[in-house]
Amino acid sequence: MAAPVLRAVLHGKWSSRTFSTTAVLCKRGIPLGPMPNEDIDVSNLEALEKYHSFSRYFKVAEKERKKLNWWATYKKRITPKQDEEAKIDIGLPYPRTQWANVLKERKAIRRQNVTSVELERASRLRTLLVPLDEVKAEWERTSGPFHKQRIAEHYGLYRDLFDSATFVPRVLLGVEYDSDEEYVVPVYHGNVVTPTEALNPPRITFEADEGSLWTLLFTNLDGHLCDTNMEYVHWLVTNIPGNKIESGKEICHYFPPFPARGTGYHRYVFLLFKQTQPIDLTDDIRPTPCHSLKMRTFRTFDFYKKHQAAMTPAGLAFFQCQWDDSVTHVFHQLLNMKEPVFDFVRPPVYHPPQKKFPHRQPLRYLDRYRDSDEPTYGCY
Repeated sequence: MAAPVLRAVLHGKWSSRTFSTTAVLCKRGIPLGPMPNEDIDVSNLEALEKYHSFSRYFKVAEKERKKLNWWATYKKRITPKQDEEAKIDIGLPYPRTQWANVLKERKAIRRQNVTSVELERASRLRTLLVPLDEVKAEWERTSGPFHKQRIAEHYGLYRDLFDSATFVPRVLLGVEYDSDEEYVVPVYHGNVVTPTEALNPPRITFEADEGSLWTLLFTNLDGHLCDTNMEYVHWLVTNIPGNKIESGKEICHYFPPFPARGTGYHRYVFLLFKQTQPIDLTDDIRPTPCHSLKMRTFRTFDFYKKHQAAMTPAGLAFFQCQWDDSVTHVFHQLLNMKEPVFDFVRPPVYHPPQKKFPHRQPLRYLDRYRDSDEPTYGCY
């Protein structure tokens, strides 16, 4: 009789311990604020306000969605925390646009297009031509600068140029390399340009008021061979009157890109600063020609920090570039140094000296000693 009684006592003891542990685990803390739909009386749902239309419900739902809540949403949890003070806007001021006027103008244009008989007939006959130049000009004027800012943030330009400070490129900066008389290589925002195509100085175009002063900077963010936090300045022109680059003061002459072999793509950035007054950079002038990497060592953030009272970033364009055969010429002929290689270069296949009368060799024996440009057939 003692064993069943003892088993019953122990079973009750274990059950109570399990129940108490479960109760502690399921205990919830006091919420830090009001919970969603806390003010709704679920016992009387018929008394709730009826929307009678999806548009009215959608407006109320959007209003509730934009309210700030005390709990962390999923978007807040997956978004990394950023220092908002570090992301200050150092660009040009811009007038605020009244979105009501913009929407009113767009509706008027749409109403005009809908009622146009000529557009309807051209669309039905498939002869309607969209003016792409006008569309591009409108994009450059409205949302284009913000799109360029997002692309620059994606490539980490603001992080490496201005220590995470940002700006909206308000001024349209056009950069074109003349490859030959007919072929032109434009620089947009992240397109690939080879070192051979960027061998000579590009043609720079931008809109500027008469009497304004500008500074043009061309730098490589990823090319320094000793310090990853430093850059190589490839071109620097200050005190440019209007948009006449040739009339500005050239502090450092143009030098072609030279991304080292095996280091992948490098980011080459064109920056356009608007000056409020002339800047004296006599102490920073490099000799001509300047083929010293030590003298071309540069940091955009230090340069801007030194002259931030007299200049403001206004335009931006950049391209990506990786090694090709012209970089070897730059290292050997211009920089007068041995080319650094960060990639494994496979040595050529060794073949013994060719015999004039090969004995017991396959018919493909002569394929081993063909010129390098000719194809070889076999495993040699």
